[in-house]
Amino acid sequence: MDPLSTLWETFFDADAMREALPEMLTVGLPNTLILAVSAALLGSVLGLLLAVAGISRTRWLRWPARVYTDVFRGLPAAATILLIGVGLAPLGMEVWGPDPYPLGILALSLIAAAYIGEIFRSGIQSVEAAQLEGARALGFSWADAMRLVIIPQGIRRVLPAWVNQLIALIKDSSLVYFLGLVASQRELFRIGQDYAATTGNESALLLAGLFYLALTVPLTHVVNWIDRRLRHGRPATAPVDEDEDDTPALAGAPEGDRR
Repeated sequence: MDPLSTLWETFFDADAMREALPEMLTVGLPNTLILAVSAALLGSVLGLLLAVAGISRTRWLRWPARVYTDVFRGLPAAATILLIGVGLAPLGMEVWGPDPYPLGILALSLIAAAYIGEIFRSGIQSVEAAQLEGARALGFSWADAMRLVIIPQGIRRVLPAWVNQLIALIKDSSLVYFLGLVASQRELFRIGQDYAATTGNESALLLAGLFYLALTVPLTHVVNWIDRRLRHGRPATAPVDEDEDDTPALAGAPEGDRR
């Protein structure tokens, strides 16, 4: 058998892909989305708190936020997942039983919060100081001005970066398999890896990669579209004059010649 045929059968075996496809659709894809979306939501909430603490004038708020960000951005994602999943396993046993799935979501959330916090902080600090001064001049307290004026504008400016972080979480969700998920909790990568280990064929793993591409490539284009809209705004449209006469040929005629 020539090398090209061997390569084709190893990575592009349609039968192997067809066998793994149902489980990837019903088990792997939902679990991947649950892990990524849950971590993005929890990470966004914690990240916003970190961002506000990071720009605070109070040292006991600012320094812990910076230390947290440095630690979780500096550690490899796999190491963080193992530390959380293994280190907090006894506590997890008492709270929800022998289920590593919540610990996987927690670990991804803590990782995401460090990055999302920096994204939000940069967005908040990009808002002009005059916005805060104007809100205070209108009678807003500092907290209300930040909550109603500054933070919404800052988040809007960094939406493309936030979506990029969601893409990273979709890919990082494949690392949760380190925690030993049960069959019904496996994500796309683990299902592809299990089929590859069982059959000795890598086609199912390639199929899992195609699923990741199907999730991340459209989101990449969404990022580009959001970025263009934020930079250039909506396309301008010519105003319509409702009082304009439908007979422009008579526009220059004397008043008495118009009918």
